[in-house]
Amino acid sequence: MITRQSYQIAKPATSLRVRLTAIILVPLLIIALAVGIWQLDYTRQKAEGIFDRSLLSTGLAIAADVARSGGDALSLETRDLLNDTSGGQVYYHAFAPSGVYVTGYATPPARPPEAVAAIGDGFYGFYDSTYFGSPVRALRLRQVNTVSGISGTYTYTVWQERAVLDALARDLAWQVMVVMGVLIGTVALVVWFGVNLGLRPLLNLEDAISRRNADDLSPIRRRVPPEARGLVLRLNALFEQVEATIQAQASFVSNAAHQLRNPIAGVLAMAEAVRRAPTPEDTRARAGELLTSARQVRDLANRLLTLERASAAGQARERVDLGALLDEIARDLQGRAAAQSVDLVLDLGRAPPVVMADRLMLREAVLNLIDNALRHGGPDLR
Repeated sequence: MITRQSYQIAKPATSLRVRLTAIILVPLLIIALAVGIWQLDYTRQKAEGIFDRSLLSTGLAIAADVARSGGDALSLETRDLLNDTSGGQVYYHAFAPSGVYVTGYATPPARPPEAVAAIGDGFYGFYDSTYFGSPVRALRLRQVNTVSGISGTYTYTVWQERAVLDALARDLAWQVMVVMGVLIGTVALVVWFGVNLGLRPLLNLEDAISRRNADDLSPIRRRVPPEARGLVLRLNALFEQVEATIQAQASFVSNAAHQLRNPIAGVLAMAEAVRRAPTPEDTRARAGELLTSARQVRDLANRLLTLERASAAGQARERVDLGALLDEIARDLQGRAAAQSVDLVLDLGRAPPVVMADRLMLREAVLNLIDNALRHGGPDLR
């Protein structure tokens, strides 16, 4: 049966350059957006202020011309203001203290009730209204004048379509947006350049490490920013551990070859002796010796493998009852000692201490001592 296995591929992490740029730019963009909204509102208020001051200037000019000419004509300068103020036509109306029409357009835009209450009998005031269906911005100006011998408070109304005000506000807003866009773009370029410049030591470090071959485990000796110093120290420590592990493995292989060379040579010699035995009795006797030598080689190989596994796993220190460990080893070796006519006796004397050690390594050390004693000491071993 064929089974399908699914493998999960780790997604690549986001670029550090992109993350730093986003961390810096996103708050700046939010602040810029808030400032832009505030600036647009301020720009609109400023446009209304400019528009209202323009209407007031035009109204004062009209009032002065009406008083000077008796309401018959406006000066060329005032007519230019009427045609060009804020980029659009300006309309006006003037009437005498008695309410008699003096000059200008016949019907001014009506004041809404809230404008009447707000302006009252003040010198001047602005209000929004409509003029033949179009929204307008109007100024109501009251001034004491003498026109054609009639003195009193004359009322002047000056108005202009709000489309002109909206166009002025759009122009100012567009200028603000262009300036903000240029500033944001400039800040983004500066941030991107700064991030790239700040990451250059890390990129140089990456390039230096990538140029190394597999045998080069020497420490990294490069000047790096303080933020990356811990990473370099950890890499150097890792390189030292890997190099020490490689050296330990090389030493283990050399020691294992040395330890196994003589027993294997003995096994080969015994095998040759078995092959050349003249009689079946000699063959059986030498085969027994060969089996004993082969078992010794097996035991040595097992101990070497145990030592290698323990070295690879690292030392695991624990509380070891030395008396219990020695008793266990003695029981395991009783049969071998009896076969060699040796009495293996365990005399603990006082209660042995509990020690902090690697149990596996300690057991192998004691086994090696007793094994060497049984192998080389003989029946007279004391």
